[in-house]
Amino acid sequence: MEEDTYWSNIFKKEEKEEKSIYTVLSKIPIFRGLTRRELKAIERILHRRTYKTDEAIFYEEEPGVGMYIITSGKVYITLGKEKKVLAVLANGDFFGEMALLLESPRTASAIAHESTELLGFFQPDLFNLLQTKPKTGNKILQHLAQMIAERLRQSSIENQYLKNKLNELESDSKKSSGAR
Repeated sequence: MEEDTYWSNIFKKEEKEEKSIYTVLSKIPIFRGLTRRELKAIERILHRRTYKTDEAIFYEEEPGVGMYIITSGKVYITLGKEKKVLAVLANGDFFGEMALLLESPRTASAIAHESTELLGFFQPDLFNLLQTKPKTGNKILQHLAQMIAERLRQSSIENQYLKNKLNELESDSKKSSGAR
């Protein structure tokens, strides 16, 4: 029997897309260690979004509602009216995860640098997951807490390094002004 290429291509495309979302999710730290079934449950509640070049995903100071995962395209994370680029994110990267826990204002803006497709995972989805699938929701919260703790640890290390450098500069400045 001859294969109908039209129908087979449609099904292969869906299978490829399904596999790529699964692959992307399995590499995101907060979804690390989830079973295939749990990742499928997450996949069903994700929100697909598409953005044009230079379109804002969110602006600094807007209330945060959730995180985004890039499936294609690039996103600039910018700061201030000058739009200073803090980071350039691409396929498989994620951002905005603090909004899963806090409804505080965003600390930076996210702008699509080119045509971009994202998967949104929002706070209400996480809270609903905690009620309907508490084991899965708690795994995500644990990974989110670990990720935030690691970032805080790194920030503390960088802060201490900068304090030491500042103290060295102040000490050198006092020595050179005292030598005159």
